Amino acid sequence: MSTSECNTSVDWTTAPLPTYDELPPFRNFPGCAWGVWGPEDQLGTINLLTDALVKQSASEEIRTGKTVSLNWPLNFPAKPMFGRLPPQIKLIQKQSKEDYRDDLARDDEIHINTQSGSQWDGLRHCPVLEHEMFYNKLIRRPRSSRGIHPIEDPLQIDSSYTRIGIQNWANHGICGRGVLLDLVKFLSKDGVLPYDPWTTHAITVPQIEACAEAQRVQFRRGDILILRVGFIKRYYESTQEMKDSLRGKPETLAGVEQSEDMKRFLWLNNHFAAVASDQPALERWPTPDGIPHLHQTILGLWGMPIGELFDLEKLSEVCAELNRYTFFVSSWPLNIIGGAALPPNAAVSGISDYLNSSLTLFEAFF
Repeated sequence: MSTSECNTSVDWTTAPLPTYDELPPFRNFPGCAWGVWGPEDQLGTINLLTDALVKQSASEEIRTGKTVSLNWPLNFPAKPMFGRLPPQIKLIQKQSKEDYRDDLARDDEIHINTQSGSQWDGLRHCPVLEHEMFYNKLIRRPRSSRGIHPIEDPLQIDSSYTRIGIQNWANHGICGRGVLLDLVKFLSKDGVLPYDPWTTHAITVPQIEACAEAQRVQFRRGDILILRVGFIKRYYESTQEMKDSLRGKPETLAGVEQSEDMKRFLWLNNHFAAVASDQPALERWPTPDGIPHLHQTILGLWGMPIGELFDLEKLSEVCAELNRYTFFVSSWPLNIIGGAALPPNAAVSGISDYLNSSLTLFEAFF
């Protein structure tokens, strides 16, 4: 059964979904959503982004031609954290013996770790570590998960290599209503944050809900939740020495707390389709002693995309200027078969003031 055939019989726009407390445990981990979308599912919470939801989101949110990219340039950070390979972008000058004018042409070669900068964490990125089990109990240890694996024939691909690969999201798209919660702006006093985004600090559910209330945001099923916590803002404000110091030392980062309340917020209360932030790990890092990190639940048990290092600086400016924090998100990750994580290729469109906006759809959308 192909991914596109898995859940076509169910309209997830309105179909009942279990609450967090109704989800069964997986051994010692509460809140397992395996089977919610079907026994062969490979999309996870992206199932919520139905044709009907995308159409509704586009008609309600795309009101002007205002667009904003969420992609930090692949060049940054130049010295990634978590021991990842620094981005290598090689500029190649073309040469030809037949026509000297070909010397003006150029190619680029790019060698990156797909999680060094802006990224979606995919379902092959993180299992339930203690039990070595990935999303939907599809695979324990993915075959062909290391090394270089050329694929010569697109009609002859080993299914064990494609299972829960990020190409499923790339083919479906991560498109729908996005919500920015600008925690940097909301929590700052006289322009100063009460925490350092580069140190271990927990963002709590009450803080997130209070920010949403202040921005007059009401969540809907299938929203793409985007949290501005401050990492990239801090990066731009830091010296090069401070930037360089991030690499090679134990990572300490602000992010959402690892708690049952946070799990309930992300699953039970709102049924988000995806969650992203401008932080390198989304969640507080490191986790408190004895508490599993949230990636295992969000990716391994729910199949929910985790976006990291999204560049939210321009978006925060536009949202503050127009006093509107919802918009249409369009994200088409690079289509790499069996991938674990990929640059998001994400943008938002249609940000406008409802009172002053045209009632026609954003013409460039078609």
